[in-house]
Amino acid sequence: MRRGLRHPGLVGRHQEHASGLASDLRAAVAGEVDFSVTARALATMDASNYRRVPAGTVAPRDAADLAAALEVCRAHGTVPVVARGAGTSIGGQATGTGVVLDLTRHMGGIVSLDPEERTAVVRPGLVLDRLRAAARPHGLTFGPDPSTHSRCTLGGMIGNNACGAHSVAWGTTADNVRSLEVVTYRGETLTLGRGGQGAPAGLLDLVDRHLALLRTGYPHGLPRRISGYALDALLPERGVDVARSFCGSEGTLGVVTEATVALVPLPAEPVLVVLGYADESAAADAAAGLLVHRPLTVEGMAADLVRGASGLPRGGAWLFCEVDGAPAAAELVRAADALDAAVVREPAARRALWRIREDAAGTATRMPGGGDAWPGWEDCAVPPARLGAYLRAFRALLADFGLRGVPYGHFGDGCVHVRIDFDLWTAKGVRDFRRFSEAVADLVVAHGGSLSGEHGDGKARAELLPRMYGTELVGLFGAVKDVWDPDGGLNPGMLVRPEPLDSGLRFEGLPVVGPGRAAARCVGVAKCRVAGPSPGPGVMCPSYRATGEEKHSTRGRARLLHEMALGEVITDGWRSEEVREALDLCLSCKGCRSDCPVGVDMAAYKAEFLDRHYARRPFARPRSHWTMGRLPGWLAHFGRGLNTAMALPFAARLAGVTPERTMPRVAERSFVSWFADRASNRPPELTLWPDTFTNHLAPEVGEAAVRVLEDAGLGVELPPGRVCCGLTYVSTGQLGAARKVMRRTLDVVGDAKGPVVVLEPSCAATLRTDLPELLPDDPRAARLAGSVRTFAEALETLAPDWTPPRLDRPVTGQTHCHQHAVLGDAADRRLRERAGLTGDLAGGCCGLAGNFGFEPGHYEVSVACAEDQLLPSLRAAGHAAVLADGFSCRTQIADLTDLRGRHLAELLAEALEEGL
Repeated sequence: MRRGLRHPGLVGRHQEHASGLASDLRAAVAGEVDFSVTARALATMDASNYRRVPAGTVAPRDAADLAAALEVCRAHGTVPVVARGAGTSIGGQATGTGVVLDLTRHMGGIVSLDPEERTAVVRPGLVLDRLRAAARPHGLTFGPDPSTHSRCTLGGMIGNNACGAHSVAWGTTADNVRSLEVVTYRGETLTLGRGGQGAPAGLLDLVDRHLALLRTGYPHGLPRRISGYALDALLPERGVDVARSFCGSEGTLGVVTEATVALVPLPAEPVLVVLGYADESAAADAAAGLLVHRPLTVEGMAADLVRGASGLPRGGAWLFCEVDGAPAAAELVRAADALDAAVVREPAARRALWRIREDAAGTATRMPGGGDAWPGWEDCAVPPARLGAYLRAFRALLADFGLRGVPYGHFGDGCVHVRIDFDLWTAKGVRDFRRFSEAVADLVVAHGGSLSGEHGDGKARAELLPRMYGTELVGLFGAVKDVWDPDGGLNPGMLVRPEPLDSGLRFEGLPVVGPGRAAARCVGVAKCRVAGPSPGPGVMCPSYRATGEEKHSTRGRARLLHEMALGEVITDGWRSEEVREALDLCLSCKGCRSDCPVGVDMAAYKAEFLDRHYARRPFARPRSHWTMGRLPGWLAHFGRGLNTAMALPFAARLAGVTPERTMPRVAERSFVSWFADRASNRPPELTLWPDTFTNHLAPEVGEAAVRVLEDAGLGVELPPGRVCCGLTYVSTGQLGAARKVMRRTLDVVGDAKGPVVVLEPSCAATLRTDLPELLPDDPRAARLAGSVRTFAEALETLAPDWTPPRLDRPVTGQTHCHQHAVLGDAADRRLRERAGLTGDLAGGCCGLAGNFGFEPGHYEVSVACAEDQLLPSLRAAGHAAVLADGFSCRTQIADLTDLRGRHLAELLAEALEEGL
């Protein structure tokens, strides 16, 4: 572990006065003031390549609170302040070295919404999707819609002048802001609007002295010109719009406390037209020509990003064009001259295709064939008619530097997003990063473009602004900054007088291997921070959805692991209590493995952390690690005797079980015993895995599965000895014991060939993923992992002609989170359909998650996770059968309702018994 490294952070007098600063802030502010190690570590990064260590965070309750915080920061010698929303900025502008203002905790409401005027008054921490949900019943929406719409905030959108897919129709955030309430660093409250309203003293005089420069210094024909300050909005012929000029200022001029924004009508009949072209250049060349047909979106991406997604027309690149109505769709297809086209009207199908585009900011960080890619040249824009030529030159420049990237983005606006496989770990790689950034900046300017077309300049591009605007206009930017913020306290180093673009990189000092490298994979797009109603199959991140706290999100935990590896903010390495506390509420649901666009696997990181945290300190472990973590061994040795033991006074407490829970009872007869006593003349065609839960706690599931598999004409056998996937050992971070258990299991299974059917989803997921990852040098592990089949997969592949019984009834319940994340449920859905079981299962996590929901301190979060999606779906389902293939899911349902969840095998077996 590297320790004592110096990184950009709070230094000098600011660090010396941090304690007094925190004390004075607590006295002045009603909201939360947090200068703890955890708070600082969570705010060191946004979604960029950069890292700055703050002194602490403040979550103001209202505008007065915010002003009070600024006053204290001024009194302590101009402590820097940066306002932060969701922290998804890509240029580094949501990081700071002084006080970070968290505007999401208390300042996220809708003040009013006027459907007649089509306006809304909002606070800066409001998540965009919440505004859209409030406007939707009135047939309205907020036009700009970045791909992070489920977690980005209106304040952040104003700061970066965010755009999104619909900007060809509805423009940027600046186009949709009517007025702004802001507080300057010196505490002045201003209401910004048109006609010079709210301009700080001296601003309009400064503009009047530079009218010629403002009229000639900006490129024209650029719908996505986000770079620099929008001072041309202050020209007389443009209405002297102070609010518009403020948009895109990245928190360097003032802090927004309230905004009046315009709303636009929703399309009456949205239709998605996907146009296929031979390649990216052809799609880019075609995009500008489609604008005359007034599409709502013209989004482009190529095959190297889509990577096998289904539902797309023929081609090597595609334009996603949304239009209003079938006639408009038909007109666009006729005019497009595309290789192929698909017209998608059904909402679920449209959402599935849009999800490809929305996840691109994360997906593009994983290169085809492996390797990481990073932001850094993320979102330049050129005039749409020049996009094809620019992309060809850009691809050539990548090749010249030996780099790879996957361009995609808002082709109708000439805006390109790309993540590039920069080597940001070595000095040479960083030098090449700078050289490439300078070269591509010159290329963008040569095409009449903007260095930023959506995400702002931040630290990534501000140093290069003179190449675009020239030194005179950039000098005027500095003068404007000084008028608004003469003390320089708001987000210093951004836009004006920037730090070098290759300084303060978040990879500096990070070990190339180990937890730091794994945690660095999190790029901060924060899909895990989605909270509130979220219909659909997704799982991530149940603990954040329950608590709303960043440290309980996948990103928050990754940031803490990153800081642990650096050793500057978190200094005690694997013994860190801050990291342990954050991971304590991780349910190991594996949802991030599939739902996170970059595939961060926090369950695996948690297992490794716990293993090392308690290394050589076995008695520091929670009791539950010794009891539930080693449950397979206890059940194998004591069986039904555990029922007697658990009935003793204080048994639950001694076992590390929370008093709100009742431990499941061990069955009178195990599944293995039942199977051994029955006769079958069928030659075995598959091995049925007797997992611990099925074998000892729910043998009826195994018996039902045998009944169904044999009805399908399949011979069943069990392994010749006791087997265990090692799940409970892995989830409690006992990796040495897990490996021993897994090796013993491989010795039993040997090189047995043929499918292995696993009924418990969590055990199937462990065998498919954890087994080969923990035993990478044992070829038997990979073979067994490749043999694993779910119950539905086995029936579909081994008995394709079998006709399941028809139940013809509705079902409800939940897809197991490990099934969603690792195994997939397509075969299950097809089997349910063939059996006449109608209805969709909920997503999310049941909240019990093996030992998690039994452990002290977890009960409330466990129930809150169930309340997110599972319990509401059960209440709304009437008399539907309750499906829950996971033992934990069935246990949680039994604990929290009067319903009984059943495995799909049980429903089918009951139907066979009844002769249906």
